[in-house]
Amino acid sequence: MSYDPENIFAKILRGEIPCHKVYEDDYSLAFMDIMPQAVGHTLVIPKEPAITLFELSDAASTHLIHAVQRVGAAVKLAMGADGIVVMQLNGVAAGQTVDHVHFHVIPGSVHDLGSHAAAENQTGDLALLASKITQCVV
Repeated sequence: MSYDPENIFAKILRGEIPCHKVYEDDYSLAFMDIMPQAVGHTLVIPKEPAITLFELSDAASTHLIHAVQRVGAAVKLAMGADGIVVMQLNGVAAGQTVDHVHFHVIPGSVHDLGSHAAAENQTGDLALLASKITQCVV
């Protein structure tokens, strides 16, 4: 399968679709999931086009993990969470729903996760949550 530059994350990266941005650097972008499994569910994506983690360059992988660390710590602090689920799925069979590599950063426990992509946001004001998390990014 080849990378589709028309996937929703590619469109977000190009600014064609808005998002509630939490963090951005030269290599990565983090934003609120519009179909969250928990309040504060944030996605972290590389700017490099790749469908799965296995197709991502070493340099982009390094930068992406650094962004996941920063965003994960900020989500934990902002949401007052005891724990953070960091999840990354590769391929439809694994449950990947967007063909652009991404990490889910979800406050709470894996045992408390709701179903993903079941319904659009019903967990609060995403702009407010994004602002709260952004203030905690170090």
